[in-house]
Amino acid sequence: MSNFGISDALCAQIPAMQAWLEHAFLDIAPVAAAAPRDRHSRHLLLAGEIAHATCRDILIDYRRGEPRYVRAAGGMPARVEFGPEDMDFACALIAELLRPAGLPAVGDDASMRLMSLASRIAASDATVLIQGDTGTGKEGMARFLHLRSGRKDKDFIAVNCAALPETMMEAMLFGHRKGSFTGAAQSADGLFLAADGGTLFLDEIAELPLNLQAKLLRALQEGEILPVGATHPVPVNVRVIAACNRDLVAEVEAGRFRSDLYWRLNVMPLALSPLSARKGDVAAIGAAMLLRLEDKSVDVDSLAWPTADAMAVLSAHNWPGNARELGNVLQRAVVLREGKRITAADLSLMMVTAVPVAPQPMGIAALAPEPRQKPVRMQDIARASKLDAVRKALRETDGHRALAARKLGISERTLRYRLAELRELAAA
Repeated sequence: MSNFGISDALCAQIPAMQAWLEHAFLDIAPVAAAAPRDRHSRHLLLAGEIAHATCRDILIDYRRGEPRYVRAAGGMPARVEFGPEDMDFACALIAELLRPAGLPAVGDDASMRLMSLASRIAASDATVLIQGDTGTGKEGMARFLHLRSGRKDKDFIAVNCAALPETMMEAMLFGHRKGSFTGAAQSADGLFLAADGGTLFLDEIAELPLNLQAKLLRALQEGEILPVGATHPVPVNVRVIAACNRDLVAEVEAGRFRSDLYWRLNVMPLALSPLSARKGDVAAIGAAMLLRLEDKSVDVDSLAWPTADAMAVLSAHNWPGNARELGNVLQRAVVLREGKRITAADLSLMMVTAVPVAPQPMGIAALAPEPRQKPVRMQDIARASKLDAVRKALRETDGHRALAARKLGISERTLRYRLAELRELAAA
């Protein structure tokens, strides 16, 4: 674990922050801001403790108003400014800024327990089988296992079995000798030998033909492979991590997957839940994606912060596409948002779950999604969310249109269009 510290003063002002960061699987402990420390350590400090900060630290300014993230630059530490209404995303953002390479972005209780289990599994050399829906982070988990293992200084080779040409699968996995087939002008080692001493990640393992499953079984059991055209086996020292988004037990029962290989792979099983079952990860993964989408060519305050309402919509969504869908939704929102922040109106979601809706003034019916995640029209969701934001801004500014437009990050002309829509709905 990296050496992270959070100042005593910051712990006192925001008691929930340390717990949030620990849920992100970060090893962080309270420290005195002025205490001597290791030069490689990173600390979270209050903005007023800047005299004790290094360029690797993060300064926290907890105050009311619009949130802001200022990247580290010119020898100054990064700075995160936010208030209580933006606490969840701010903590996720801070965790992402601290997250070491190779550690998946997590923030859910169940995910933290899974990462703890994975850490223990990583220390062994046992074969691992990761099962989960597409987009749940199977390759990220495999990389985590490799980086926490004794093989971390060796190669991690990832291959999607579904992407291998069927006629070349055997040669690509196990290598071949010169002249062993048409076009084999030179010998090649193959992926097993490329990963020798390290880790070989076989994604979509159910796509391997039965004859190659037998060769893979021998490689796992005997620690040796037979390249195409070779007469003598070649020893290999490889840890295999396999992954599948299908139920391998069902594949075995259907005769499409060898039962002996299944039991040989299933030494250390890890099951990744869908994103809808780990709502705490939505903010963590969202922060990671928004930081990647940040336009670093412009000013230092270019991060598209989601509003609290937007975070509520994201947390309520069912995420049939898991993290990939979340990434698509956020990328569209960053490009198409009308203001500086991502609002609920900027989120284009095809399927939603029921979320609490505030009482509607002027007799306007709330757009309440049907239960059981029935599809609704995307434009209706976006329209209703935008109108809700207009109503809220007008209430908070006592009906002052110019202030409301400024609060929404839109022009007064756009606000007039929104008000015209409200009047049309009220008259309907």
